[in-house]
Amino acid sequence: MRGSLPPSQIVPILADQGQFLASESSFYRLLRGANEQHDRGRAKPRQKRAKPDEYQASSPNQCWTWDVTWLKSPVNGMFYYLYMMVDVFSRKITAWEVHETECGELATQLLRRGVMAEGCAATLRCLHADNGAIQKSSTLRAALEWLGVSPSYSRPRVSNDNAISEALFRTTKYRPDFPHDGFESIELARQWCAAFVHWYNEEHKHSTIKFVTPGQRHRGEDIQVLAKRDDVYRHAKAANPSRWSGETRHWERPGTMTLNPDNTREKLEKVA
Repeated sequence: MRGSLPPSQIVPILADQGQFLASESSFYRLLRGANEQHDRGRAKPRQKRAKPDEYQASSPNQCWTWDVTWLKSPVNGMFYYLYMMVDVFSRKITAWEVHETECGELATQLLRRGVMAEGCAATLRCLHADNGAIQKSSTLRAALEWLGVSPSYSRPRVSNDNAISEALFRTTKYRPDFPHDGFESIELARQWCAAFVHWYNEEHKHSTIKFVTPGQRHRGEDIQVLAKRDDVYRHAKAANPSRWSGETRHWERPGTMTLNPDNTREKLEKVA
């Protein structure tokens, strides 16, 4: 049994016996040299998870991301579940529902309703989600296969792989009128979420898309909005050039939006 002990156990045991052969780091160095520093026992070996593939969206309804968050109910320990799907290109919330349970069947129904509402069965090609049970349910995967949509999943316990949905839920719960003490009923939760979705899509100026609303970008109205905004800045500079030390603010429309960008490739390109 002693032969299976790690150096962190061996060194203090020898010290209790009045012996000092080497430090823990020296023991580890010897183990590595003998190719003995690896997982042992009956535990399943740790697996290195690859980062999800990069997806690019050059127009609305090409790539969506989704997730589920908890909303407090009047009963301690019980929650309502807010399902939300959001478009990567425009950041518009394309589908949402509040339910009392969390399951793949409800997620599948939401996907189908969202695709029908957006009329994007022919264009949607990627749906990204966390690595949870309902996200990988057989019902939802079958629906994705039938629609011809490629599933994409975050690495376990890596929230940055689904940063768009995480940021959306943060915005949701940081609204001033969000009831942090919980919703008295599921009907009130749905009413609040409906008002939030309208505000987010049609009133909220999103920083990632040059401070236009997701609805404007989704419909292509942001092209005219940004052009008009650029004219306002240029006229302001022409009217009082002494107030401007350089060029006016750039209001060019953002182009392709990337889900899970490959930062390693960007670093290699910079080095080259």
